Amino acid sequence: WVLHLKNVTVSLSGQYKCTFATYPHGTKAARIQLTVKAEEEKHYLKEVWLKQTLEIPCLEDTTPGNLSIYPLKWLVGENGREEELVTKEPSCPAVYRNSSLLLGQSVLLGLSNALKVFPTKITDDGRVYSCHRLYHPDRVQKSSTTVRVFGK
Repeated sequence: WVLHLKNVTVSLSGQYKCTFATYPHGTKAARIQLTVKAEEEKHYLKEVWLKQTLEIPCLEDTTPGNLSIYPLKWLVGENGREEELVTKEPSCPAVYRNSSLLLGQSVLLGLSNALKVFPTKITDDGRVYSCHRLYHPDRVQKSSTTVRVFGK
């Protein structure tokens, strides 16, 4: 026997039990735990001029108030390598890490947890900055932004 679910949403997560009668062995039952995960990662492209300030919002379509009650972190990636830039716990100041990928650049956590990197360099072209927000012990929302740098 097969259960087909259509238009699956997170609300369908839970334990399902299938019970059926057999002859001559009696009733049989099976249980399965179903976990439905939502689309939790969004990808963006950000274009910026050389030597300007790069500002990337964390989770663009989330209201600022919702971001402040969850821990989050910003990472930067290049050529398969990823380094942590900033971590932020609710009601605590941001903790900055020294990244070997961002030599000679400053990093700040701005309004609504937007990441600010300045000045932009040609080496920023193609880098991926990602914001991770832990909103449940086993669920993380991610926003990744690929940067394109243009010169004048």
